[in-house]
Amino acid sequence: MRISRFAAVTATIAASALVLSACAAPQSEVVEGSSITVAWNQPFYSYNSNTSFGNATANANIVYLTSGAFNYYDNGPTLLKDESFGTYELVSEDPLTVKYTVADDVQWSDGTPVDGADLLLAWAANSGVLNTPDFDPGEFTDPETGEFTDEYPTDVVYFDGAIGAGLQLVTETPEIDGKSITLVYDEFFVDWELVFGVGLPAHVVAQRALGIDDAAEAKTALIEAVQNVDAEALAPISNTWNSDWNFTELPAEEDANLLVVNGPYQITDFVADQSITLSANPNYRGDNLPNIEEITIRFITDPLAAVQALANGEVDIISPQATADVADALAALDGVTVLSGEEAVYEHIDLQFAESKNGTFDNPLVREAFLKTIPRQQIIDTLIKPLNPEAEVRNSQIFIPGAPGYDETVANNGMDAFTDVDIEGAQALLAEAGVTAPNVCILYASNNPRRVNEFALIQASAAEAGFVIEDCGSPEWGGLLGTPGAYDAVFFGWQSTSLGVTNSSPTFRTGGINNLNFYSNPEVDTLLDELDVTLDVDRQIEIQVEIDKLLMDDFYGLTIFQFPAVTAFSDRVTNVDPGPLSPTIFWNAWDWEPTEAN
Repeated sequence: MRISRFAAVTATIAASALVLSACAAPQSEVVEGSSITVAWNQPFYSYNSNTSFGNATANANIVYLTSGAFNYYDNGPTLLKDESFGTYELVSEDPLTVKYTVADDVQWSDGTPVDGADLLLAWAANSGVLNTPDFDPGEFTDPETGEFTDEYPTDVVYFDGAIGAGLQLVTETPEIDGKSITLVYDEFFVDWELVFGVGLPAHVVAQRALGIDDAAEAKTALIEAVQNVDAEALAPISNTWNSDWNFTELPAEEDANLLVVNGPYQITDFVADQSITLSANPNYRGDNLPNIEEITIRFITDPLAAVQALANGEVDIISPQATADVADALAALDGVTVLSGEEAVYEHIDLQFAESKNGTFDNPLVREAFLKTIPRQQIIDTLIKPLNPEAEVRNSQIFIPGAPGYDETVANNGMDAFTDVDIEGAQALLAEAGVTAPNVCILYASNNPRRVNEFALIQASAAEAGFVIEDCGSPEWGGLLGTPGAYDAVFFGWQSTSLGVTNSSPTFRTGGINNLNFYSNPEVDTLLDELDVTLDVDRQIEIQVEIDKLLMDDFYGLTIFQFPAVTAFSDRVTNVDPGPLSPTIFWNAWDWEPTEAN
């Protein structure tokens, strides 16, 4: 998952959203009147973090806090089952058959039960099986915003879901029964336990898409549309699922059903570009009952401003992008606990293989030349080593440093040859390509100080080789990722969401949800297909080493560094214990407790 735009992911980690129901709620653990404020570095902009537009950590954090799930990771990280939400059973390994059942009392915040209709919608939206063949959504994507344009066709079925993450292997329409769904895979999928969750409320999607008021009737209509592959109904259903949950302030009263959720918290306030407020959901029926009544997430993009807000008592928890200045400022604070370490996030720069702004990198010689100018070691020496003197360049798209397979892939993939810049080599490649002064529009987070510094270093270095670097930095960079015609290169951080060995599939597979640079290599796709079904750990590593080499042979891009991590919290709250995977500091927010100082 993008660190500021799900999630996408690294493949290996070192062992290292109202109308309230009248039903009686379970006994609450909420401390009446308690509240805390958390700072986050990017505004929330979409509640559907499974779309290519909404797939961002800033969105996924809010979705996590307001959604129930069959399982989740603690800070070990260990995968934990939440049987208070539901259970899943491996019915058969051949064919791979998995049955999911939502617990009896689980309901949406408007009192509607969570059931098979919601599960069926989740399959339809994230498998891509029902999508109109050969439809290209890129033709209808606004290069200025990353959202679909008004010209988007109304008669096309296209769910912009988590395609390539595993559910694409369930091609037969699953059977549902009450609160259960049974998924039958066409072939075994090694990470089957990580690919399925509920997502958006089926009754609200169908109500909005089909103009049906009654929740039960809406569910029935959706089920029939999916089971009968009714394109006339599925087209508005998919369009609604894709776009209606993109909002940057509290929805108007007529759109209040966009805030229907099933988790411990619900959205109760949202001020554009400033903050979003979550309150304990009285209709939540699970085990993860929150202690704190209200959590407000303030959007503070400048890490030093987040530290100052903590010092002023304006926020209680921060997890800013770590810099030397941040570390020094935190060390001077009293009444604050500071935790540091290394995140499962890595910085990388990707080149657009198609649909780019200038077409500069259609030529592999130009791709190679540009990569020779990326000052990776200088970036680390200047920006990362003041925080972590042991920091080194990361030389793999797939393996985290220290993980099994990392040393082997570094010795094989050739990325270490790009540690230091080679201006003469870049110039020679441009001459061989017959290219003079190629334009490169680079997208990055222009409101992030560290990224601004990175851009300056890259721009200066590339200019020496003859590249003309266009500053395409934007505060809304996250929504622009993967947008046709918007940029030529981009650098940002990938945030790991799980320990699944197939986590790289949606990033490097042709058409995968996290394939933001339109990369396609049939050999990589074939190896990813094999990885999906491989249980032998040694062979898993071999496959990933092969993929890593192919990516570098194509001059896909470069990884730069592993993120140093810092979390700080005031004495107004306890039980803050961040984990390495998304949603990092929020993974156990229901365990946070107010202190007497609150």
